[in-house]
Amino acid sequence: MTRTALDERLCQLVAEVLTLGSMVEQSAKDSVAALRHHDTAWARKIEARDQLINTHRFTIERGCLALIATQQPMAHDLRILAAVLEVITDIERMGDYIKGIAHIIPQLHPEPLPRHLPDRLDSMAEHGNSMLHRALTAFAAGDEQAARAIPAEDDLVDELYGEVYHELAEGLTAHPESVDHYTRLFWVAHNLERFADRVSNICERTIFTATGEIMEFSTSGGD
Repeated sequence: MTRTALDERLCQLVAEVLTLGSMVEQSAKDSVAALRHHDTAWARKIEARDQLINTHRFTIERGCLALIATQQPMAHDLRILAAVLEVITDIERMGDYIKGIAHIIPQLHPEPLPRHLPDRLDSMAEHGNSMLHRALTAFAAGDEQAARAIPAEDDLVDELYGEVYHELAEGLTAHPESVDHYTRLFWVAHNLERFADRVSNICERTIFTATGEIMEFSTSGGD
């Protein structure tokens, strides 16, 4: 494979990463809409879409490994390939968080959600999606400056998570007989908070690709 052909294949792999990200973004958007409307059929479609996300992730992974095994890529090329492998793992994990939300929806009570909850969950998902989209754009462009700035925006998601937590805690106090229902809603919010946390990992990989620097942004949650 010529240098030009290798560069084209690397660009193609990065483009496939963007496609994978867009699939997860759509699922995140759909999940909060399905939750708002308690649309169990829509939720099952989101769960089924996760298999497509997984399949696309493994296709990208195989492409990276094939280049490593056959093309003897240079140091910068290896950084790109290593970063792609890390990024697709994070995106796939973000898809798992969304699949978890979809799985919860049929288990919820059909009555209206707490007053402010749908809007707050929508805001968490929208902001997490915006962070993901811009982080992947920065990754594709090798934009180190954007990659360093985006993780700080996770504070807004954390603030929204705190508001959701307090609203659900108040609801649970008022309706202790609905403990299972409220516990599941807590998990929905938790998954959206972790979704946004994962964006920092993508930004770390962008910085690594651009500079060779290995760094870690602090986040509020665990895996």
